Amino acid sequence: MRVISGIRRGKKLLSFEGEHIRPTTDRVKEAIFNLIQGQVDNAMVYDAFSGSGALAVEAISRGAEFAVCTDVDLRSIDIIRKNFEGCSFFDKCDIINSSACSYLENTDKTFDLVFMDPPYNKGLVTPALEVIARRNILSKDGIVVIERDGVEDAFDHAGFSIEKERSYGRTVITVLKLQQKEV
Repeated sequence: MRVISGIRRGKKLLSFEGEHIRPTTDRVKEAIFNLIQGQVDNAMVYDAFSGSGALAVEAISRGAEFAVCTDVDLRSIDIIRKNFEGCSFFDKCDIINSSACSYLENTDKTFDLVFMDPPYNKGLVTPALEVIARRNILSKDGIVVIERDGVEDAFDHAGFSIEKERSYGRTVITVLKLQQKEV
């Protein structure tokens, strides 16, 4: 696993093996960033279910302003710290040992870009989307990028519209935007 583009292009990132670990492949990561071109520069990023922090590191390498990474696994928190330190990005992130929903329920931040790559088929996407919509976590033009198992991992859009969607084998990348409420 490596940084695909930007100021840390080619930098190797740490990951770890585990029963529920499924790092985003370089091919899928490149596809994600191709889908969201123009929305990364100066963005405030939230990487939920962060794992190794690879999506947040990639965003910072490509010009994002700051990233918040959350994960419930302390091993992930350690890997995320090491990846941000290894890229000299430690001043551009907050790394928090928390579930996505708990963090979203308690944050006062708004984000331009939210990555959600949870463990597949656990039903974690819909509850997080509901909190994002209810608490108005996204900036005006903010987006949510979801990586999921296209075969089994369905979710409720919870007030979001699908802007883009692409499949890469079993993996589906969905880009969502919050629907504007009519006044």
